[in-house]
Amino acid sequence: MYIHITCILTRVEQISISGYFVRWRAVDHCVRRFLLITAKCPKRQVLSLGAGFDSLYFRLCADGALDGTAVFEVDFPDVARRKAALVTSNATLRGMLDPCLPPIPQPGPVYMCSSQYRLLGVDVREESQTEEALSAAGLDWAAPTLILSEVVLTYMETQRSDAVIGWAAKRLPQSLFVMYEQICPDDPFGRVMQDHFLKLNSTLHALQQYPDLSAQRQRFLDKGWERCVCVDMNAFYLGLVPQEERDRIETLEPFDEYEEWHQKCSHYFILTASRGALMEQALLSQASGIPSVSPSWGSTQLKASTVPVCLEGLGLASTWMRLEGLLLTGGSSRGGRVTQSRSLVRDQNGWRSTSIEASADLGVRLYHTVTPLPRGGGVVVYGGRSSPLRPNSDLFKLTFDLSAAKAPRPEAEKVQVEPMDCTGNPPPPRFRHTATVVRHKGEHFLFVFGGKNQSACALGDSSFLSLDQQHWTEFPVGGDVPAARHSHSACSYLGSVVVFGGLSREGEPLGDLSLLTPTERGFDWIRVAVHPPPVPRSVVFL
Repeated sequence: MYIHITCILTRVEQISISGYFVRWRAVDHCVRRFLLITAKCPKRQVLSLGAGFDSLYFRLCADGALDGTAVFEVDFPDVARRKAALVTSNATLRGMLDPCLPPIPQPGPVYMCSSQYRLLGVDVREESQTEEALSAAGLDWAAPTLILSEVVLTYMETQRSDAVIGWAAKRLPQSLFVMYEQICPDDPFGRVMQDHFLKLNSTLHALQQYPDLSAQRQRFLDKGWERCVCVDMNAFYLGLVPQEERDRIETLEPFDEYEEWHQKCSHYFILTASRGALMEQALLSQASGIPSVSPSWGSTQLKASTVPVCLEGLGLASTWMRLEGLLLTGGSSRGGRVTQSRSLVRDQNGWRSTSIEASADLGVRLYHTVTPLPRGGGVVVYGGRSSPLRPNSDLFKLTFDLSAAKAPRPEAEKVQVEPMDCTGNPPPPRFRHTATVVRHKGEHFLFVFGGKNQSACALGDSSFLSLDQQHWTEFPVGGDVPAARHSHSACSYLGSVVVFGGLSREGEPLGDLSLLTPTERGFDWIRVAVHPPPVPRSVVFL
């Protein structure tokens, strides 16, 4: 069964579709591993709780993967009734069932009955009714069984969902429980996530008592399961989806929403819990060497004050333009992409927004850089993109009218925008890079490192622009060269540059720290050891 998407997708839709893909991929991984481990068993079963209109049986049947396997789907009677009507009315789906179905007694909990497929209408919160219905439908309680729950149990009161988990462990001694649900309710994303489901009248009950991976794992061990492995979707995608498949998926559609993607994946998990020696082999593998994309929380308490923010933006670039003032350029907001620059000025009353009167338009750009020049010589805007397929390669020099800035409360900052016509061999256009000022033999250079573009997942080249001559200059660069990356951070330090973090070509977060220092002939990279090592991360600003 395939879905053909022919429309242009918005950013939110891309994230949503990517989320559905990784959810399907995780569940499919667990189901097929169970089928592989139990391939020699004469009888095996899949019990899907709250199955809804899931097409699991029909997909596995089409792949010829159900040898000796019976699939039992359980949901509310009304849902089961509507699904049975849908399957019966579709010739393709109906053809995957036995040609001569036995008559179904009505009314009753069994709405469809084929040799490898049973559809039951029963409330799984009612333990005795569920057990009676499954027994009547032919479930073998001693056979190897996979119990599947995709965002189902969390909608129940926690006491009831705990009872279902304990009941399955007690009644199915050779079983694998697979569960996909939400975690991390207390950060901003988690609070918005809870509010969203609350508006749908679908409260996420389990989040309060089991807010993280360790709590969910302990939950299953306490309810009678012998082993349990639980990973968030970042760890699953980076550690258990082959690189070749990830490359294929990421080239299907231009994608540049890494922050939202990692945030979403850090709030969902896939869990496997086992009963019996055979089922222990079907547990998820713990991917080794995959750094966490989730934030690491410390116990240090810091005093913080809330400052009203009068501007918002994603993918914008900012820098100090003068004392107590910030320049913000590009990015996108809820109203769309931003072409006008603006500024934030701090006075005795706090931060306020002022407009920018620019002599020329910088155009649409996201994930570009704005680098302050030495001796208060303005700033340089470089690179960025208007879309993932359209990176920018132009440079602009911005200088400020200091006389207007000296007014008590200037309503607008006057900015002179000049395109920089540079000689030499420029680097490929890019976005999500860094551009910092370095010094070599008394001359200042704009050092451009990393980033990505429409043809490269991550760039690792180093380019130097002479700020005095506006000439792209080639230098020999040696030492311990850091891996190609994008979405990293960099800052000038005593004529050198410190580079940290980012995402690798494979999409994995990096936690290394490197220093680019000038030499007699060029520059050398030095790897800096940090103890304890910092948490790998992307898009951090130094």
